[in-house]
Amino acid sequence: MPNTYSQIYIQIVFVVKRRQNLISKQHREELHKFITGIVTNRGQKMLAVFAMPDHVHLLVGLQPNVSVSDLARDIKAGSSKFINDSNWINVKFNWQEGFGAFSYAKSQIDNVIKYILNQEEHHRKKTFKKEYLQYLQKLEIEYDERYLFEWIE
Repeated sequence: MPNTYSQIYIQIVFVVKRRQNLISKQHREELHKFITGIVTNRGQKMLAVFAMPDHVHLLVGLQPNVSVSDLARDIKAGSSKFINDSNWINVKFNWQEGFGAFSYAKSQIDNVIKYILNQEEHHRKKTFKKEYLQYLQKLEIEYDERYLFEWIE
């Protein structure tokens, strides 16, 4: 898009259906590469990605020609197919419906990248549910508990 300039940084978070721990450490790097390929092939810039056993965080430098919803849909659909075709697990793999999308200023990017890449350590101290609800509250995002992810307590 000529004469279009933007600076859009979005963290996208999505979870495994029924919050099952289906993403193994053994396959994590391969999944990261595959998701990065989807982002790159859509003309976007992957800044950080980390898959926990039951959810994924990624930070993308987004161009205005692609909507967050379309990119999240493509990542989830493509990575689900990839996981199923790779036969990593004995059940059909799916992501839960929906996702979180949080925007950041350029000055916040280094901290967000460190946060995403340090997910294992972070979740030793805080559950995913607590983390996600804190995001929503901190960013003053209105939500209805009935429509949030399925939680493992």
